[in-house]
Amino acid sequence: MPLIQRKKPPSPPPEDLPDDDDDPQKKSHHHKKSNGGADKAKWSCVDSCCWFIGCVCVTWWFLLFLYNAMPASFPQYVTEAITGPLPDPPGVKLKKEGLKAMHPVVFIPGIVTGGLELWEGKQCADGLFRKRLWGGTFGEVYKRPLCWVEHMSLDNETGLDPAGIRTRAVSGLVAADYFAPGYFVWAVLIANLAHIGYEEKNMYMAAYDWRLSFQNTEVRDQTLSRMKSNIELMVSTNGGKKAVIVPHSMGVLYFLHFMKWVEAPAPMGGGGGPDWCAKHIKAVMNIGGPFLGVPKAVAGLFSAEAKDVAVARAIAPGFLDTDIFRLQTLQHVMRMTRTWDSTMSMIPKGGDTIWGGLDWSPEQGYTCSGKKQKSNETRGEEGESLVTKTKPVNYGRIISFGKDVAEAHPSEIKNIDFRGAVKGQSIPNNTCRDVWTEYHDMGIGGIKAIAEYKVYTADTVIDLLHYVAPKMMARGSAHFSYGIADDLDDPKYDHPRHWSNPLETKLPNAPEMEIYSLYGVGIPTERSYIYKLNQSPDSCIPFQIYTSAHEEDEDSCLKAGVYNVDGDETVPVLSAGFMCAKAWRGKTRFNPSGIKTYVREYNHSPPANLLEGRGTQSGAHVDIMGNFALIEDIMRVATGGNGSDLGDDQVHSGIFEWSERIDLKL
Repeated sequence: MPLIQRKKPPSPPPEDLPDDDDDPQKKSHHHKKSNGGADKAKWSCVDSCCWFIGCVCVTWWFLLFLYNAMPASFPQYVTEAITGPLPDPPGVKLKKEGLKAMHPVVFIPGIVTGGLELWEGKQCADGLFRKRLWGGTFGEVYKRPLCWVEHMSLDNETGLDPAGIRTRAVSGLVAADYFAPGYFVWAVLIANLAHIGYEEKNMYMAAYDWRLSFQNTEVRDQTLSRMKSNIELMVSTNGGKKAVIVPHSMGVLYFLHFMKWVEAPAPMGGGGGPDWCAKHIKAVMNIGGPFLGVPKAVAGLFSAEAKDVAVARAIAPGFLDTDIFRLQTLQHVMRMTRTWDSTMSMIPKGGDTIWGGLDWSPEQGYTCSGKKQKSNETRGEEGESLVTKTKPVNYGRIISFGKDVAEAHPSEIKNIDFRGAVKGQSIPNNTCRDVWTEYHDMGIGGIKAIAEYKVYTADTVIDLLHYVAPKMMARGSAHFSYGIADDLDDPKYDHPRHWSNPLETKLPNAPEMEIYSLYGVGIPTERSYIYKLNQSPDSCIPFQIYTSAHEEDEDSCLKAGVYNVDGDETVPVLSAGFMCAKAWRGKTRFNPSGIKTYVREYNHSPPANLLEGRGTQSGAHVDIMGNFALIEDIMRVATGGNGSDLGDDQVHSGIFEWSERIDLKL
């Protein structure tokens, strides 16, 4: 059957076709073709950002998937493949040796490492009841920063809660096991103690609100009373075995205060009597203890900065000072931290006798390369003079205005006394009054007077802080003291303001007790600073560390306006070790019962690779809490050992030599 086909309609004549020249779309299309696609849509900045964010997110989720999919032992397998077999953690090691939990253990956290939560707040803090304001994820810092600052600050007059705000310490072991997710503080030590039988019935975290003065923790929260009761309970429920106390950082000073408080009669003290410590404490194992304060505290109170902040402030001039979205970052930090009385407990104690003066310091001759600098000049084989590049450092000059002042001979320094300078209300930047600090009351004349005094030692630093922050120091002086007692039997030293200063108090009458000073060494640690006037019109803080003062010589300890010495990155060796190395060694007027003291230093060794995390041999101020050697020392004492079992002193620094240079009446 023939297929029926449809005829196609005839094509229109050429003249009936539409003219391309009359069609703008086709005209454009032909134009693009003729240009080889050169006029395609350009790749915009927004497209680049979206592409970058997308790549980051995809990579992150892919890595997260791999992390959750891999066996738990994979990181350890990779680490061992690179570095060799890992040593057993101290808990596993001591368990194999047959050691078991014996003495109850009390942890005392330091400044900033303990969690704080909100119990009552302003309207801006709705939904934050019992949520962490300090520690954890710090989510509220970037969600509502001004509200966070308001609720973390204390009353500037009383040093206690502002009206309508109650921020309190988190309780239990979770208060300070981790500072932030993945960033351990006490967690590694707790986990190792658990290996040999410790649990919450014989471990106690003495959490407290570290912002308050030590005596005010008792006035407001009865923290000292609760610590006393818990220690007594653990001793009685553990067969009368005395407690091992493990304070860290500022917790060391807090427990010094406690030992005087617990013996003092009520109502000012705990009423435990002069033999309370002898009955209840086996050993105090101080970790990274700033017994004599830290110069870093001076920089923090004076200009709200330390080494790292100063560098950031220099890289982006004005950024941290400028009123960006009404957030003057450093000014808010200064206003907040100056309400925390605890920061004043860290101001250097002992004055020039301990820290040195214009022309001397105990650490004289120290070089950051580790080599001993005997003099500024040596002799070659044929007697020719070989002058070293390294200049002698005057560590006793805690603050110097200008590098030339820091290096000048004392006779060349012409001071103009600032104490009588007239203050005024005129300030360079009027926007600073949005966030009040005491610099507003100094005026330009007062600010210039500070710089014209040129150099400040440990003695005059106290006067400096009284001048620039009189309200803050008036509160601080009611709770802390920074001198050296002439007569420890003088009744005035019975006042609580002296109890956290080891140079103004006696240790308890407990001859069987032991005191350890455990700290890291081998890390450059802030000791003194070179400052300059901050002339920026945006600045609300008129002084800053002069980061351009720098020396490239490997032996030089001057880096970015900061002179460094040996320490754990926060506490210099002198502060951490002097009391146990000399002032408390044997029977002295500070240690009349002859409590045995030990110095145990841990040389810093950074992690070999990223898989080791923060390492197991770190000497850094917080990371040392994961140092296996330190943890083993604590565990051996907690299981019944003593200083002799640990090998007595373990020293890598010049602490004994430096201590001998200090002329202190013992």
